[in-house]
Amino acid sequence: MSLLILSLVSVFLSGAGADDPYRYFTWTVTYGPITPLGVPQQGILINGQFPGPLLDCITNDNLILNVVNYLDEPLLLTWNGIKQRKNSWQDGVLGTNCPIPPRRNYTYKFQTKDQIGSYTYFPSTGMQRAAGGFGALNVHQRPQIPVPYPKPTGEFSVLVGDWYKSGHKALQRTLDSGSPLPFPDGLLINGAQKPSTFNGDQGKTYLFRISNVGLQSSINFRIQSHKMKLVEVEGSHTLQNIYDSLDVHVGQSLSVLVTLDQAPKDYYIVASTRFTGRRVLTSTGVLHYSDSKSPVSGPLPAGPAFGLHWSMKQSRTFRWNLTASAARPNPQGSYHYGSITRSRSIKLQNSAAVIAGKQRYAVNGVSFVVPSTPLKLADNFRIAGVFTWDSLPTATAEKAGAEPPVTATPVVRFQLHDFVEIVFQNTENSMQTWHLDGYDFWVVG
Repeated sequence: MSLLILSLVSVFLSGAGADDPYRYFTWTVTYGPITPLGVPQQGILINGQFPGPLLDCITNDNLILNVVNYLDEPLLLTWNGIKQRKNSWQDGVLGTNCPIPPRRNYTYKFQTKDQIGSYTYFPSTGMQRAAGGFGALNVHQRPQIPVPYPKPTGEFSVLVGDWYKSGHKALQRTLDSGSPLPFPDGLLINGAQKPSTFNGDQGKTYLFRISNVGLQSSINFRIQSHKMKLVEVEGSHTLQNIYDSLDVHVGQSLSVLVTLDQAPKDYYIVASTRFTGRRVLTSTGVLHYSDSKSPVSGPLPAGPAFGLHWSMKQSRTFRWNLTASAARPNPQGSYHYGSITRSRSIKLQNSAAVIAGKQRYAVNGVSFVVPSTPLKLADNFRIAGVFTWDSLPTATAEKAGAEPPVTATPVVRFQLHDFVEIVFQNTENSMQTWHLDGYDFWVVG
C-alpha cells in the first residue's frame, strides 16, 4: 500500500508541474481596400484578412498574441467572452488597457482557463469595429472532456453583422454631431454580401458557430429545409431543442448542429435583420451538398412573422443542460447559484442623450468618460482625480434616469467573492445588448 501511495503521489506531482500548451501569434493590423457591399471602402485588416484570422484553441491554452498596429490611430483588441482571471489588463478595452499607439506593438497574454465554446474578438476603440478587425475565437474541449453530442463531421464559423458604406471615422463624426447612427446599408455573412458557400456530405452532421458581429441589428438565422439543434450558447451547453430559425442579438454567439438529411442539392442559408419595421436587410449563403447537381432554388425561407415577444419567448427556451460538463468534468449544474445569499442587488438602466452637442449613451444617467490614465494604473498607484468610487447610483435607476444625464468616470466597487444580482432596465425603443466583460450571467428572471 505504501508503494502504491508513493507511486500515486509521484504521478500527481509530475502532472502538476506540466504547463498547459502555449500558442504564439503575430498579427499585423493595417488599413486595406475592401468591397463588402460592392463599393470600395477602407477596411481594417489583420494579416491582410477581412474578417480577421480564425483563432482556434483548446481549453486552458495560453495565447500569446503580438499585435502590431499600423493604423493611423490607437488600437485595442478585446476578446469577447474570455474570462481574464486575475489579469483584466489583457482584456483589451480602454480603462484597463493603454491603447496601442500607431506603429507600435503590444503582446496580449491570456489563458482560456476552464472555458469552452464560441466567441469573437474585435477592436474596441472608437468606431473601429465598423471597419473590420473582428473574427471568430473558438475554444475546443480537451480530449478527456466529453461534450453532450457526437463529434460532428466538421464545423463552420459564421460571422453575421450589419454594415455601413461610410467609414468608421465618418460614423464617429455622425455621433459627435449629435445624431444617432443611421440605418445600416447592408448585412454581411463572413464579411461579404455575396453568398458564402458551406460544403458538406449528405447524411453527415456539422457544427455551425454563429456570431452577431454587427453594431446595432439583431438578426434571424435559418437554413432552407433544415432543422437546427442548439447545443451551446457562449460557453454553456444547453438543452438540445430543435429550431427552424434562431434570433442572434448583437455580441451574441451560439452553436447549432445541422444534419444534411435532405435531397442532394444546394440550399439557402439566410440571415435577416429583426425589429427594423418594414426595412429588412437580408444576406444569403449556400449550403452545398458535395454530390449536389442542382443550384439553390425556390423562395428564400421566411423569417419569423412576429417580433419582440416571439424573440423573448424563444430566448426563454435556452436552458442550461444541468447534467453535461462544459470545460471541466463536473456537471454545469453542480454550482447551485439559487442557494447562495446575495451580497448586493443593483439596477442598471440604459439611456441615450445628446450631451454638449454629441450623441452619448448612459447608465443610470451617467455617460462614462474614458480617462487618459487607465483605471487599473490609477488604482494601483493611487493616482487621485482619475475616477470616483461608488458615485454611480445603483439602487434607484428610475430616479437616476429621470435626471439630466451627466458625464463622469464612476467605478462601482465590489468585494472579492460577492454574489451580485443585477436588474437591467431598458426604457428605449430599441433592443439593447448588455455585456459584462470577464464574467458569466445566470438569467433568472
